This record gives sequence, C-alpha cells and structure tokens, in this order.
Amino acid sequence: MKRFVVANWKCHKNLEDACRWFDIFASTYQANADIEVIVAPSFICMENLASHVRKLQLENVYLAAQDISPFPKGGYTGAIAADMLRGIAHYVIVGHSERRRYFHETNQDVVNKVHEAVDFGLRPILCLDQSYAMSQLSPLTGIDCEKMIIAYCPVDAVTFRIPESPEKVKEAIGFISNLHPNRALIYGGSVYPDNVRDYFQIPGLSGVIVGSASLEAESFAAICREAREAGPVLS
Repeated sequence: MKRFVVANWKCHKNLEDACRWFDIFASTYQANADIEVIVAPSFICMENLASHVRKLQLENVYLAAQDISPFPKGGYTGAIAADMLRGIAHYVIVGHSERRRYFHETNQDVVNKVHEAVDFGLRPILCLDQSYAMSQLSPLTGIDCEKMIIAYCPVDAVTFRIPESPEKVKEAIGFISNLHPNRALIYGGSVYPDNVRDYFQIPGLSGVIVGSASLEAESFAAICREAREAGPVLS
C-alpha cells in the first residue's frame, strides 16, 4: 500500500507564493514510487499552478482541490464543479471540519460531493472525526469508489493545534477500518516534522494530511523525507 503525504494550504498563498513554494520544494524533493505527494492550493491559482508543476516534472506529485460543489455545472453562483477540475486536480478534500463548522456543511452535502468527485474522476479525501464517524461514513457505504482515502482529522487537533497521541490515532484508525475496510487511512491534526515519525509507525496508517507545517516548503519537504525513511506501511 502506498503512503500519502497531503499538504492543505487552506486560505493561504496567491499564485506567486505558490510557484515560489514549489520551486523551493523541487530543489530538495526526492521522488519515491511508493509515496504520493498531494498539495491542495487555493482555487484562485490552481490552473496556472498545475502548469507550473508540470514544468517542474515532479514525479508522484499531484494537486488536490480543497473543496468542490455538491452540484454539477449549472446555475450555482460561486460554485466550482468537479467537472471543471478535470486535467487540473487529481484529488479533492471533502468534509473537512472547517467546512462543516464554518460553512455548515451537512453529511448529505459531503455525500453529494463524493458522488460528484467520483463521477468526474477525482479521488476524494474524506475527512472525519471518530466521534461522528458512524454517521459520516454510513451514507457512503454504497458508493463505488475503491480509491477513496479516509482522513481521520480529530476536531480538537485541527482547531486547537494539539496533536493527538499516536495511541489514540491507532485506536481511531482501528475503529474506522472496521467500518470501512480496505481503505487508505491517513491522519491529520497538528502534524509537524518533529512528530510525524511516530504516526508513520502506526499499523494501517497510510499517511498524513498536513496543515500549517505545509505552508513552508522546507518543513513539508522534511515530512516527505520522513515518509520515505519510514518505509512500507505497517500492517
């Protein structure tokens, strides 16, 4: 099973900032066939940034959208439909706690977004918290998407930047894998270069999703190096 290292830039970086970040990252990045690096920039720079990344010829590096519309193309002012991201993004983050909290997204909204992503060839990265995992996952049982990645992102760790202990992450990963077996599972919540090694040692955990530590290219590159040195995903 591959490892995944995801950078979620959230509401940061314009196109100039994003290109500079990738130039710095490219200077130290070493590709590994068993690791996929995924970067989620803002919508405003995605199309031009996709072209810049292709020019850098970074192997196994992909872009993700931070969100998509729960609806197809049409009369939805301000929305970005999944169909509009084909050829630009390979992945899309859905159900992030910040979307649920600040934008009042419901479980049904998230289900609709997963459907839209799958219909147009985007691989969803579904974020959830253990406390609500059952209600968040149950509506997705019938979706035919073997490649969906589940990101365990405990709300406190994301909101208050308090890393969850590897022991608790291990417990949550076991719980989620019982609900949805054979999925790639990753952890997100205050992941930094100095603590990520502990998470890579958790059996069944395929990777991490990184917030604030991904805003500096050097910091994120260090996390990618830790992923490479950790070797295969532990069973």
